Amino acid sequence: MNNNKLAKQLCVPLALAAAVAAASQTASAEIVLYDQDDTTFSTDGYINAFYVNSKVNRAGDNFDRRQSRVKMGFLPNYIGFNMGKQSGDLTLGARASFWVTINDSDDNGTGTDIDVRQFYGTVGSDWGEVLIGKDFGLFARSNIFLDELLTSYGQVSDTLGLVDGAGVSFGNIGTGYPYAFPNAQITYRSPVMNGFRIAVGIMDPSDTTSRKDAAGNDLGKSYQKNPRFETEVTYQLDVGDTKIYSWINGMHQTSNNTDRSTIAGDDQSSKLRSKGVGYGVQVKHGGASLTASGFKAKGIHALFTNNPGKANLRDMDSRGYLLQGSYTFGANRVALSHGRTRDDGNVVGVAANYKTRGAAYFRTINDNLTLVAEYNRFDIDGRKGNRAVDEKTRTMALGAVLTW
Repeated sequence: MNNNKLAKQLCVPLALAAAVAAASQTASAEIVLYDQDDTTFSTDGYINAFYVNSKVNRAGDNFDRRQSRVKMGFLPNYIGFNMGKQSGDLTLGARASFWVTINDSDDNGTGTDIDVRQFYGTVGSDWGEVLIGKDFGLFARSNIFLDELLTSYGQVSDTLGLVDGAGVSFGNIGTGYPYAFPNAQITYRSPVMNGFRIAVGIMDPSDTTSRKDAAGNDLGKSYQKNPRFETEVTYQLDVGDTKIYSWINGMHQTSNNTDRSTIAGDDQSSKLRSKGVGYGVQVKHGGASLTASGFKAKGIHALFTNNPGKANLRDMDSRGYLLQGSYTFGANRVALSHGRTRDDGNVVGVAANYKTRGAAYFRTINDNLTLVAEYNRFDIDGRKGNRAVDEKTRTMALGAVLTW
């Protein structure tokens, strides 16, 4: 697959979409702007920037180079607003968050993109909570939320257009989990019951059966008889001073296409059933934290839980895992990370393995300011003789994170 085309199809719609915050929660350092008559209104925010230097080595000599950038990390800059109101037995809430890039001057002057990742309301009581609106999905949600390098930098694949891209890095997206894309949804969350909590939701489905002729013209229309279904079950347990948090999540969707003709050499399906499961456990004791997570999917893009750009997905498998450990001592935290995704061909069109290894150091200056240093190694290894997609990119990142 043409690399420039891939970057345009996948990275342009996602220039701001490679990260997750404390999504359905407000930040712990929120600023309360109003608190009267059982009504609250607050704001929280996140600002970061990194100096990064990447050494790219790809198949052939046309792409090999060392590139310096000043960019955001895995979690982009955002500002969020939160509302809460007690109305009888019901607790009402709402959140809107606006995410921006700092690299607007690269090719579009000062036309800063603003991405609204969250715009939802909640209604809750003793029976649980219902969320309506736009929020991050449930499939792979905890896999990414509990990434030890969430506020660091992560992988910047040149094949995927990230080294020179105007948006964020990809963290461990594609090397351990797919990104839990924000989506229109109606989701119910139960109360915490003996450590368990269940979330089930219907999501706006994605077109995955785009069929085109040789000239790129649509041959039919994708359609979904039913919404996408996603769910997550979490369990938390304290054993003495040890805290254990575990989860399992999943999704299912079927997409059809009105065109059912047979095209010579065409492996696009007129029907595709997409399904996936994610899982993991995090154990914390004192300053130590260990996290292990993974996923397995079929007919799903290995980078994203939806299908940006309406790529022609096929009935192919992907699977991955992420192993991490960190230790906090005083104002310091160190973290090690190793992630891998094996994709049978939905990302770059051929079977390949994607791997990231990273080490990061975090220095807390105060409640609102943290300094970060990270070294990251990213590899693509083509399988079944597909060496043309091979890549090795090494990145050093030094930055600061400001929160409120």
